[in-house]
Amino acid sequence: PSASSFLMALGRGKGGADHSFALAWIDISTGAFRVTDTTADRLLADIFRVDPRELIVAEPVFHDPELKPVFDVLGRVASPQPPSLFDSASATGRIARFFDVATPDSFGAFSRAELSAISGAIAYVEKTQKAERPPLSRPEREEQGSTLFIDPATRGNLELLRTLSGSREGSLFKAIDRTVTGGGARLLADRLMAPLTDPAAIGARLDSVSFFRSETRLCQAVRSSLKSVADMPRALSRLALNRGGPRDLGALRAGFEAAGAIAEIFAATALPPELAAALAAIHALPQALAQHLTQALGDELPLLKRDGGFLRGGYHADLDEMRALRDESRKVIAGLERSLIDETGIRSLKIRHNNVLGYYIEVTANHHAVMTGSDGAKARFIHRQTMANAMRFTTTELAELETKIANAADRALSIELTAFEALTTEAVGDAKKIRAGADALAVLDVSAALALLSESEAWCRPVVDSSLAFEIAGGRHPVVEQALRRSGEGPFVANDCDLSPEGSARNGAIWLLTGPNMGGKSTFLRQNALIAILAQTGSFVPATSAHIGVVDRLFSRVGASDDLARGRSTFMVEMVETAAILNQAGERALVILDEIGRGTATFDGLSIAWAAVEYLHEKNRCRAIFATHFHEMTSLAGKLARLSNVTMRVKEWENDVVFLHEVGKGAADRSYGVQVARLAGLPEAVVDRAKEVLHQLEEGEVSGKTNRLVDDLPLFSVAVKREAPKPPKSDALGMALGEINPDEMTPREALEALYRLKGLAGI
Repeated sequence: PSASSFLMALGRGKGGADHSFALAWIDISTGAFRVTDTTADRLLADIFRVDPRELIVAEPVFHDPELKPVFDVLGRVASPQPPSLFDSASATGRIARFFDVATPDSFGAFSRAELSAISGAIAYVEKTQKAERPPLSRPEREEQGSTLFIDPATRGNLELLRTLSGSREGSLFKAIDRTVTGGGARLLADRLMAPLTDPAAIGARLDSVSFFRSETRLCQAVRSSLKSVADMPRALSRLALNRGGPRDLGALRAGFEAAGAIAEIFAATALPPELAAALAAIHALPQALAQHLTQALGDELPLLKRDGGFLRGGYHADLDEMRALRDESRKVIAGLERSLIDETGIRSLKIRHNNVLGYYIEVTANHHAVMTGSDGAKARFIHRQTMANAMRFTTTELAELETKIANAADRALSIELTAFEALTTEAVGDAKKIRAGADALAVLDVSAALALLSESEAWCRPVVDSSLAFEIAGGRHPVVEQALRRSGEGPFVANDCDLSPEGSARNGAIWLLTGPNMGGKSTFLRQNALIAILAQTGSFVPATSAHIGVVDRLFSRVGASDDLARGRSTFMVEMVETAAILNQAGERALVILDEIGRGTATFDGLSIAWAAVEYLHEKNRCRAIFATHFHEMTSLAGKLARLSNVTMRVKEWENDVVFLHEVGKGAADRSYGVQVARLAGLPEAVVDRAKEVLHQLEEGEVSGKTNRLVDDLPLFSVAVKREAPKPPKSDALGMALGEINPDEMTPREALEALYRLKGLAGI
């Protein structure tokens, strides 16, 4: 229930040499229907933003060579359909017929590509749902550029809704979700996938969160009422598709009751604009329907309408009469049984029932003479069946009673089904108001949930404006911080980040981040990207303060991956993603790059990374953090005015390295890779050999000694060279110790050596 299930249609409009594109997407289970124009370079990003279960495309578009890379990435999500479904010329008529209006012009002025996409979505629904028409809302346009552009690679790297393994556990959504309704969870996920770019709209959402943050008691009361809200949009959709049952009507009733309670909570309370609009939608819920559902439905509702028993007693007089006859039939049958026993004198006589004979009188075989011995008995007791040890009869009186009982049950169910259809018709007729009210409850749920999150996690309200600022004080990674707390590994180390323009600079800064492996570089990179997303989602952020000028495009190249199915190595994937960033990032973009150039030869990688930083600085002129192990690049700080060196701090202690996970000004002079290798458990011989190679390389004698280093490649050559110095012969204990190699001993050999050493020491 917390995830939307979108069907998406891709429309293409022809115009000159270029094509325009549009996407329309619907969720049949909730009735949501949206559409947006897009471009070829944004197409894949917009599809991934919505994350549809299925994308339908006209066959000519699907087989267009220029779009082949898009559909290769989407795989089986995309399916070709007949082009007639997407015909923009007939789209207006199809849309008008579906929504039963004279013309769809009142919905807004749509482009040809948008009409094609809308028509395709509607035609596909009509094709797959056959005679059933889901209660879709009218198409709602999303303006291009109104949401933050996040390319597919960045979405994957940042693990917004799911981790790279496909799990929700460990994702940003899982870390921040405190909603209590299905609609609220879906809205939160939708907002997380499509952060806003309008500071005013972002501020309106933040005002709602701030209101609940300051009104703790009211926030708790609203959340308590929301917990009883069922999934109204999906219940309504099932009813409209004739797949609903009494519990779906009950879901609407529960939603109306919760809405009424929330309206009372907000009585005489001054609300921020977003919450005031939500309250207005709640007040506009159909009160007549709410009253009818309350009067009609019982407290315990069956799953299926055919089971009956869902109407409340006293709601329908004829129903009460039929139920009384049906429910009291046992008493009537028992009374008839007693009178027949008295009449015949057969104490073992029973009136029973099965699905073949209905009600019948059963006596043992030795009593058949009583039932058939006289003309009067024969006339009264009609023989039905002879068994091995029993005989079965009926009477005119019993047959009439059975008919009356059966008719009562059928009549009772008929009355209930008629009432169900009437209530369903009334609910579907009020679908627009119900959906608007359900959306309002979802807004309240998300705002209250984010307020609760911000209080429990000590998050702050960010300042989001149209500047180019990016100033984070005490920023934390929302997912990692919670994971550390659960594991008891200590507090998360907060760090500042300031990419704001300095002095007279008109563009944001670039931070060149160096530091050791395991020092926290990747975490620092990701946390700043996530803080930007959260802020523009309309959430408080994990920091002590935050000032963010709206980011219009977010790019993140963090982590290594390959694409073997498409013939791409890790380095090729890295270069393709880096190229996309350098070709698309503008001055309002935020770029996060990690270890560009590591997948190839050292000098090649350094050259590419160096040139990429220069390009970001001179051409893209965007805010960026660039993490690298190429320490030579730190000299760029003296050449590029907006570039600063920062590093992950470490401490060395008794030949060990301690990672402080703190970001500070300056540049790292070492990567501490050998120390990390030792911590990872590499064999001591490998670590020793690595130290020797590193020492010789750092002496600057690379050209002269490289060949000799290659000659020494057998990993255990260093073990031969580094034998322990021979102790004096008189020191028997020292000699014995020198001969021991603990790494090569079995537990038994170690124990024997220990006893031998004790003997030499005279202990």
